[in-house]
Amino acid sequence: MGGNAFLLSVLYLLVGIGVEGARRLWPSIFLQRLSLSLDSLPARALELVGLLQPLRTAYFDGRIRESVVRLVFGATTIVIIFLLAVVVGVFMGSLRSLMLRWTARR
Repeated sequence: MGGNAFLLSVLYLLVGIGVEGARRLWPSIFLQRLSLSLDSLPARALELVGLLQPLRTAYFDGRIRESVVRLVFGATTIVIIFLLAVVVGVFMGSLRSLMLRWTARR
């Protein structure tokens, strides 16, 4: 479970780095939209816990750099992926346990 979440996190972050690098070298509407779609997952999660507005305010006030915002978004994405892996793992383990108990009773 942890290995798959780690690989998914690495893949997501590598795609994000590739898109950001390409967006800076070859600016286009497609790459800008792709970058925004990758940022929507961590942005919504941060908004859900009330941390997006303070982060946005600090960025626009010049107190933090864009690289810090990217690090926060990356860390948030990793946390989301690991939480999803845990939830799916617990669900599948519970389902398997129920199925084993059900077949043992027959």
